[in-house]
Amino acid sequence: MHKVTLWNSLGNELQEFKPIVPGKVSIYVCGPTVYSSPHIGNFRPAIVFDVLRRLFISLGYQVTYVSNYTDVDDKIIARAKELGIKEGALTEQVIKEYATLIDQIGCLQPDVKPRPTTYMPEIISYIEDLVKNGSAYAVDGDVYFRISSIAGYGELSGNTPEQLLNGARIEVNSKKESPIDFALWKKTDEGIQWNTPWSLGRPGWHTECCVMINSIFKDQNGLIDIHGGGFDLKFPHHENEMAQAKAHNHNKLAHYWLHNGFININNEKMSKSLGNVLLAKDVVAEYGGLAFRLMMLNAYYRAPVSFSDDTIKEAQVNLEKLQTTYKQLAVQLQLQGVDLKTIKKPDESAFYDAICEDLNTPNALSVLYEENKTANQLLRSRPLNLSALQDSFARLKDYFFVLGLGLQYPNLTEGDRELYNQYLGYKAAKNFAQSDLLREQLIAKGIL
Repeated sequence: MHKVTLWNSLGNELQEFKPIVPGKVSIYVCGPTVYSSPHIGNFRPAIVFDVLRRLFISLGYQVTYVSNYTDVDDKIIARAKELGIKEGALTEQVIKEYATLIDQIGCLQPDVKPRPTTYMPEIISYIEDLVKNGSAYAVDGDVYFRISSIAGYGELSGNTPEQLLNGARIEVNSKKESPIDFALWKKTDEGIQWNTPWSLGRPGWHTECCVMINSIFKDQNGLIDIHGGGFDLKFPHHENEMAQAKAHNHNKLAHYWLHNGFININNEKMSKSLGNVLLAKDVVAEYGGLAFRLMMLNAYYRAPVSFSDDTIKEAQVNLEKLQTTYKQLAVQLQLQGVDLKTIKKPDESAFYDAICEDLNTPNALSVLYEENKTANQLLRSRPLNLSALQDSFARLKDYFFVLGLGLQYPNLTEGDRELYNQYLGYKAAKNFAQSDLLREQLIAKGIL
């Protein structure tokens, strides 16, 4: 099995991946807050960690992949109020749109898609545990995490308590013991509420994910292999998740913390203030989900990726080239009587050498494009080298799976093969009227 190395934000170094349970991988990726139509930035972590998941599957691991929907949030309350609908109706609508887009960009749906609203008893119980052990305290219906109760706060992000206190604004009449303590429970008078020993209210964002991890991976004491998300989540969200896990389970929640870079629009950071936020549904409708995915994979996951008319159109062209070659390979092999389902996964290393080195998709794509070039040369050669064609087809199929480029090929029937051979016969006889007629039929069937 190939060795996988990952850049661990906890320690900021490249480390060899070693699972908690041999042969198994547990991954949790922070998902969207579902208050409005998702933008393209929501899908960079979805694509990055989908490739990582697919890589582990391809290497023979049993993967449990979890990604949540945050369905309790001030933004949700405000947006639902603005639209004059219930919060649940809004979140259901956005979740449905997001899940459809996940399919369209070639991602596998998560094995588990937890929502805080369905884990409220566990969230309340978890906070109670933290209050009981002195890691949290209640004040006027709110509950705060006591950062001074744990060692090593800031080891993920580099934001130590001393640095944070030096930069903290003095809060007038603050309920908190320290300006850097954070909310676990908020007393509220609007929006969805739950009854607790402290107040009617709702949980703090940082508590939701670590509780869902703790509940889903109870058999591992709430400790997972990989926790992922965008770079902007490293602090405070992930740092605060880890702090609670230290206080509750005496572990750091995950062994490997992975963070992806931002998306820039025409080399400018995407932001509402700049007015350059692109909705994912619009991009997918205009350019196609797989072209968007390929454009994302052109950049190393920890670096920024630039979305522009040029980068997305280049991805469209490259995708079309890959699709054409893959289809031609499949057709030629089937015309020669090869059953594509019997072709075995190839034994090769260049692609996996690239992708296993901290998910280096640009280098992996270079191997893919080189294989595509080789396949085209084989298709033009006469006589056809069936063995080499099968190897090339198998490699492309394998690479497409890992990268999530769900390109399709036609499965030929006996009638399709007869039609294709008739087409070749008319073409060889220079009977262009008949060959053009059959060519149109083959195009309509997706064979040419």
